[in-house]
Amino acid sequence: MARAGKDDDALVERGEGDAAPNPVWFKPIMIGLMLIGLVWVLVFYLSGNNYPIPGIEGWNLVIGFGIAFIGFLMTTRWR
Repeated sequence: MARAGKDDDALVERGEGDAAPNPVWFKPIMIGLMLIGLVWVLVFYLSGNNYPIPGIEGWNLVIGFGIAFIGFLMTTRWR
């Protein structure tokens, strides 16, 4: 006989091709990385190419777009 309770939701059967849902932290990290990358690039342009890291000039763009790109890559794994 089946047991009733709060654990019933955890016993859901999935097909072979079905993937498990993402952990709770996945969506906030994904959105956070995209926003941090955007803010990094905006600070670079608005500061007159001096910040967030002074002295590396255009590499600040690479860093900002790289952070945002990691967030966008995470969207391909979001379920």
